[in-house]
Amino acid sequence: MATVSSYLNFNGNTEEAFNFYKSVFGGEFTVLQRFKDNPEGGKMSAADQEKIMHVSLQIGQGSVLMATDALESMGQKFVPGKNFHLAIMAESEEEANKLFNGLSADGKITVPLQKSSWGALFGMFTDKFGIQWMVNYAY
Repeated sequence: MATVSSYLNFNGNTEEAFNFYKSVFGGEFTVLQRFKDNPEGGKMSAADQEKIMHVSLQIGQGSVLMATDALESMGQKFVPGKNFHLAIMAESEEEANKLFNGLSADGKITVPLQKSSWGALFGMFTDKFGIQWMVNYAY
């Protein structure tokens, strides 16, 4: 069965926020990736290259807090109160498709479910109730 975690968006201060969360919760970052580490990173400004593309912090048993910096240069807009997604980690490609198609019905798909640059099946949408979701299946 899939797991659900919180995915936060920050206005350029993800690193500061996650160092704070780490100081409170303890643990280590399981992933810390900057935009410069992405294959398209070289096309970005030097400042944007240093921003956080993805960070994960394990919290207790089975909970993961994840985040990214929202970049205006990529058309992303930071809106307080709408700066989070529920992130589903599917256990199979079939489950990812089922959950994505089911939850996005009558909603708005922002990123179709497709293979990503990090080697996963990934998609994003807002459901018909206004809740923002991400679905990810790591091959």
